[in-house]
Amino acid sequence: MTDSAQHPADPAPEGGPAAETSPAPQPLAERVENRSQRPSSDAFRAFMASGWAPASQDLPAADAVAPHAARRRAALSARFPGERLVVPAGRLKVRSNDTDYRFRAHSAFAHLTGLGVDHEPDAVLILEPTDPGVGDDGADHEATLYFRPLAGRDSEQFYADPRAGEFWIGPRPTLAEMAARTGLRTAGLEELESALTKDAGQGQVRLLAESDLDVDAQVAAARTAAGQDPAAAQAADVELVEFCSELRLVKDEWEVDRMRASVAATIAGFEDVVRALPRAVGHRRGERVVEGAFFARAREEGNDLGYDTIAAAGNNATVLHWIRNTGEVRDGDLLLLDAGVEDDSLYTADITRTLPVNGAYTEVQRRVYQAVLDAADAAFAIVKPGIRFREIHAEAMRVLVDRLSAWGLLPVSAEEALSEEGQHHRRWMPHGTSHHLGLDVHDCAQAKRELYLDGVLEPGMVFTIEPGLYFKAEDLAIPEEYRGIGVRIEDDVLVTQDGAENLSAALPRAPEDVEAWMARLQG
Repeated sequence: MTDSAQHPADPAPEGGPAAETSPAPQPLAERVENRSQRPSSDAFRAFMASGWAPASQDLPAADAVAPHAARRRAALSARFPGERLVVPAGRLKVRSNDTDYRFRAHSAFAHLTGLGVDHEPDAVLILEPTDPGVGDDGADHEATLYFRPLAGRDSEQFYADPRAGEFWIGPRPTLAEMAARTGLRTAGLEELESALTKDAGQGQVRLLAESDLDVDAQVAAARTAAGQDPAAAQAADVELVEFCSELRLVKDEWEVDRMRASVAATIAGFEDVVRALPRAVGHRRGERVVEGAFFARAREEGNDLGYDTIAAAGNNATVLHWIRNTGEVRDGDLLLLDAGVEDDSLYTADITRTLPVNGAYTEVQRRVYQAVLDAADAAFAIVKPGIRFREIHAEAMRVLVDRLSAWGLLPVSAEEALSEEGQHHRRWMPHGTSHHLGLDVHDCAQAKRELYLDGVLEPGMVFTIEPGLYFKAEDLAIPEEYRGIGVRIEDDVLVTQDGAENLSAALPRAPEDVEAWMARLQG
């Protein structure tokens, strides 16, 4: 082999030129920074850390929700004395590459801290057990909020961290500011691991699992090291999830106030949709015009949508969760709009109206609409403390079965359809009539059956009443005149001391009122 054929990887001959080496491959995790072209010189760092106005030292007033959140934590403490309780807010979720979805904390975390929009990715609330009665306000626990506080302007995080740096996302609270707002002890995230794992084998730890996988892993490792039974630990975690859900079944006055605000914003969004309908009719994706009109109101007056808007025109209205919203909106069709604004507090409304696109119901559309409205009104009429939640659905179904029978659509008698062995009417009304509402659109969903479906109504409960009839265009079991008609009417209901209040009553419901309302808005 001649010298000219020497392999590039072989060392250079002694005394010869050094072999050329390629730079080490850049790790994938670092490549996201290639776009930023941020300087890294010492001069740049020093200059970025200087010349900033001093931050205010004034502390904010306590949030109006703080005393309510403290009472919720006290209830949690009373349920699990002597146990460490871990409630993560959750983490930012990647939408694509290096961009995240807007952060929305876990509902249990929001409920127990009172923190709403933008607070706090990676945060964790820990209730540490104390001797009975010596914890917060005489409870059996001391609560601490662990989060990532505002970094100093002399730190690299200030300008270099696109997820947490003030230069990128704006100011964040300090530990002192968060403590003043919430009434909670506060600590930085660097202290979290110790708080999660200390004395792990000495007592029970309950975790709101699957909200923050890093926290899950740390708690799991501590449990394994302490020799705890995984099945027993999982059962303990389930009980915590259940109770956090059940704790929201009855709303306090602050929660009801925020839900009123969500409902008011949602009604304004429905008005915006009616004004936008003429433009939707001429658009190849008219349902998107409807969706966009409502979304603009949700962002203007609240945090976001409480759930993906259902803007379903024509036969799409017979698809229960139609959220593609890619269809046309045609003159003569019905538009089923199911939408809710989520307030900055994260409490959401959930309202549905079925509107005639051209402003007037046809005879058959009105017939179906009136049947659904009568079912809703019958359900409303029985709501009061002491009845069972499941009775609401049963009452609505009695009305719908009566109409379906009168129209000759049922293959059996009304009595047989309503029996457990029948249920033929559910072909056209397959969902439940009501669900609890609050921080989640389907709130309290992890509550035990005996407290939810079989639960007894109490003042302060908030739920929907939303019967519907859905006659698909391809349904050959019904006369042609009904095909392609989908109607749902949904309102948000507050149980009072002696009955119920329709929180969304300001939005017209009766067909003649809907028509007059649309005519007025469209001028």
